[in-house]
Amino acid sequence: MDLEIKDVAELLSVSEATIRHWIIEGQLPSYRLNRDYRFSRVEIEDWVISHHVEQLRTNGKQRVLEESVRGIQQFSLYRAIHHGGVYSSIRGSSKKEIIQEATKALEPLLKSDRDVIADLLFDRERMMSTSLGRGFAIPHTRDYILKGTTDVVAVVFPEKPLEWDSLDGEKVHTLFFLFASNDKNHLHLLAKIAHLCTQPGLPLQMAQKPSREGLLELIKVAEEQMHHSIKNL
Repeated sequence: MDLEIKDVAELLSVSEATIRHWIIEGQLPSYRLNRDYRFSRVEIEDWVISHHVEQLRTNGKQRVLEESVRGIQQFSLYRAIHHGGVYSSIRGSSKKEIIQEATKALEPLLKSDRDVIADLLFDRERMMSTSLGRGFAIPHTRDYILKGTTDVVAVVFPEKPLEWDSLDGEKVHTLFFLFASNDKNHLHLLAKIAHLCTQPGLPLQMAQKPSREGLLELIKVAEEQMHHSIKNL
């Protein structure tokens, strides 16, 4: 679906002026149609992920991710994980096996056929790896939207770290399976998770596979710190 500047500004919770600035600087993928700028939703989604990876590699442009999460309710990720749950020691030696095992565990929660969800998740991975680097990835789909208004993020810890086509070469130890109720929440949570995963010390904490209660407390504290740091920009 083609998006206009006002649509992307709303989805990323930034001003239209910020979007135009990013276009001029060549930071945001876009194309021209009758002299107007247009955007692909999937390309914007990929941009959130790839820009995060580029930021880790260059240690620059952190403000773009901060702009992307501005305006999100303070504990939106905490609530989504509270609904989605934490799944430890999921077995599998490949992307496909982990996705199949995770969707099997998530089927009662999502109330959808696990094979359909697994196929949609794996199709998205074939388009572009959802790895964020540092041991994190955000498996999600292009077109599966939850029924209702509740967003779901399920945190999955594979039994052993595994390859996820990460640009930094690191194996993945933590997977944030993202299922949002609408496009805006989807991009907001995607940007928020990407921003969260830049926090110092988080890879070590998550690699230890905290309990549901421990992880929720960790996320709550991290979101609170993130909220205050962005609010004070």
